[in-house]
Amino acid sequence: MEAKLISPSYSVQLVRHHLRRLQQRRLSQLHPFQRLRPVSKLELLYLHKNKLVGSLPESLNMLENLTDLFVGNNSLTGPVRFGSANCKNLLTLELSYNEFEGGVPPELGNCSSLDALVIVSGNLSGTIPASLGKLKKLESLELFENRFSGEIPIEVWKIQSLSQLLVYQNNLTGELPLEMTELKHLKKVTLFNNGFYGEIPSALGVHSSLEEIDFISNKLTGEIPNLCHGKKLTVLNLGSNQLHGKIPTSIGRCKSIERPSPEFSQDHSISFLDFNTNSFEGPIPRSFGSSRNLSSINLSRNKLSGQIPSELGNLLGLGYLNLSNNLLQGSLPSNLSNCVNLERFDVGFNKLNGTVPSSYSAWKGLATLILSENLFTGGIPSFLPELVKLSDLQMGRNAFGGEIPSSIGSLQQLIYGLDLSGNGLTGELPDKLKDLIRLTRVNVSNNKLTGSLSVLGNLTSLLHADVSNNQFIGPIPEKLKNQSISDPASFSGNPNLCIPRSFPISNNSELSYCEDQSRRGRSGLSTWKIVLIAVLSSLFVLVLVLALVFICLRRRGGHEERPKKDAIVFTEEEGPSLLLNKVLAATDNLNEKHIIGRGAHGIVYRASLGSGEVYAVKRLIFASHIRANQSMMREIETIGKVRHRNLIKLEGFWLRKEDGLMLYRYMPGGSLYDVLHGVSPKEDVLEWSARYNVALGVAHGLAYLHYDCHPPIVHRDIKPENILMDSDLEPHIGDFGLARLLDGSTVSTATVTGTTGYIAPENAFKTVRGRESDVYSYGVVLLELVTRKRAVDKSFPDSTDIVSWVRSMLSSSSVDDMVSTIVDPVLADELLNSDLREQIVEVTELALSCTERDPARRPTMREVVKVLCDAQGLVRCPSGSVR
Repeated sequence: MEAKLISPSYSVQLVRHHLRRLQQRRLSQLHPFQRLRPVSKLELLYLHKNKLVGSLPESLNMLENLTDLFVGNNSLTGPVRFGSANCKNLLTLELSYNEFEGGVPPELGNCSSLDALVIVSGNLSGTIPASLGKLKKLESLELFENRFSGEIPIEVWKIQSLSQLLVYQNNLTGELPLEMTELKHLKKVTLFNNGFYGEIPSALGVHSSLEEIDFISNKLTGEIPNLCHGKKLTVLNLGSNQLHGKIPTSIGRCKSIERPSPEFSQDHSISFLDFNTNSFEGPIPRSFGSSRNLSSINLSRNKLSGQIPSELGNLLGLGYLNLSNNLLQGSLPSNLSNCVNLERFDVGFNKLNGTVPSSYSAWKGLATLILSENLFTGGIPSFLPELVKLSDLQMGRNAFGGEIPSSIGSLQQLIYGLDLSGNGLTGELPDKLKDLIRLTRVNVSNNKLTGSLSVLGNLTSLLHADVSNNQFIGPIPEKLKNQSISDPASFSGNPNLCIPRSFPISNNSELSYCEDQSRRGRSGLSTWKIVLIAVLSSLFVLVLVLALVFICLRRRGGHEERPKKDAIVFTEEEGPSLLLNKVLAATDNLNEKHIIGRGAHGIVYRASLGSGEVYAVKRLIFASHIRANQSMMREIETIGKVRHRNLIKLEGFWLRKEDGLMLYRYMPGGSLYDVLHGVSPKEDVLEWSARYNVALGVAHGLAYLHYDCHPPIVHRDIKPENILMDSDLEPHIGDFGLARLLDGSTVSTATVTGTTGYIAPENAFKTVRGRESDVYSYGVVLLELVTRKRAVDKSFPDSTDIVSWVRSMLSSSSVDDMVSTIVDPVLADELLNSDLREQIVEVTELALSCTERDPARRPTMREVVKVLCDAQGLVRCPSGSVR
């Protein structure tokens, strides 16, 4: 038999082990289960990668001479009933890639000679039995990609012969015991994507020559101990935990040289290093430059500071370098150009400055270059066309300046994105951009670009273009017609941009038809007159504001604390405004009978002012809430600056001595929480099309906050209670009391904020907030729309939220069975439509993607909008539902 019959997922050790035994036996024919009869002398049974169905026959227990059993990659079901007094000669048991029920049978402890137990992706559940500790000769235990829970029994950690333990992607938990440090033969331990917690034992590796350690996506805490005692470590992955402190310099010196012969020597050193999404501080160790075998480094999403060490230029085999989302400063080391095998270079979201070294033109194989959110200057690098394999170029929010070079058009492999936003760029879009025929996304927003957008009409693969806040003129290309309807904000801030008459105009678009614009231009004032009027008007308003501030300060006698900058304060002595008088009269001076809601950040009243004008008045009492004033100012600072159809609009506000009032348009549909979980929910809102439109509307609103506001805004408390519905069932995001501006400063709080069930895993103990936390909360809302269950529902098992519940339900059922397990029964009739059913599946998959534990794996809200718009094509949307 040939090696190609064996799944590549298995370890090299097991493959060689198996092939050696096959060569010894030279077996040519094996029988399927239905023809199998007890054969007393049968030693090896190899039925890997067939189409076997049914359960594993218990008659296999009668084969007392059996040494190797391979039945992986079939369609076996039912419980695994294997392990008896007859299995004492069994050396290898491989049952992977089947659909078993139940767990690992405790009887396997009887197979005393077993040295390899491999049940990968076998749909097994329950706990790992302690009886496996009887397997004193076990070298390889591979149980990854199942649904095991609980702790690994201490008896297993005491198997002294254990060489590799692979149990990743389960639901295992517990602390890493000291017993694992006594395993002298342990070489490979992979525990990623579980729930292990506590500190990494300081003596790990002291008595063994560890080669691979992968603890990604757990809940480990503390500092990294010295793990390089045996100097054989090649993989060290500790990302997405809660580790802190400095990265030990010893890691870079974790290597040894073996000389099997005088002519040949082998360098053992780290090749893969992943510490992403922790709280590591201090500089990047220069000793990393000594690990000449390093091919992948991921230190993103930490608090690393200082400069990027030039010693990294010694890593000639480096293919992946991600240092994004840290506090790194200084310029980029020019000798990184020595890393000629680099495929991805990401230093986004730091404080790096200077120009990009021209020597980086040596990166001929580079596919992804991310320099976003730094302080780079010196113009768009002229060497970029030499990076012939570049497929994703992200340079937004820097200070490059200058014009867009026409040579950018020679980047024929650009597919995933070109982001040059927020760089103070001038001039027009080069005509050569039309050569980027594979480009799907372009962002040139927040610059000083001029001219027309006609070149974008030639980009045949373009899905989205953000040209907002520039000085473009003329019509939007036909290619961007759909986007002008679904995302008009991406064209905003260009007063002389217009829409061809063949386009429908979106309700929240600030653009007008080209004919109307030109007519106004001919009959209107000249440009210099408009500018003069604008300047004089601004001066008049400034003088008026200064006068009012001076009067206020005089009246207050200078004894009270002055109001904060930008705060408009109306004290009782000054008298309330006419509108406030009407509000107070309509609510009988904020009488309790007009209360329509209470929340963590205030009380909400309904105020009917007549003539169909109905408002919601949010009141924050400063004395009863220590941060009420701060919360109100934050809400004014954020929502007061934005306008979008899916965001609640602030109509006015008043700061008084004892409280603050904010005025919003009343939303007659109530909150999304009322719709889904209220006592008498509206049936029309519970139709799938209505739920889908809610999902799309909220996604549009969040995408606007994250990418079209400057600086961007993170809401930090997305949940159904904060999504309000108007009379047309259009959603509006509200309550910005916890929102933060991403203005370059660290976004943090002293305590964990948000609502239980909606807080992203990385924020359970940390305080830094980013766009990804909103994406996670949005994913939870999507799951509520699909299931109509609360984020933390009484029907879930103990300590389970909706994300864990959905994942556990889907792991035990096929996609087709998903409908009967998690989808709201109210949708049963609609699910008879296969297109609707497929759309619900896509939305559910999107929700699971948004709620990934690793923030880096979550989509952006712009990507969410695109997925939803694409999925919208699966059904015929009712008239008016398409944006």
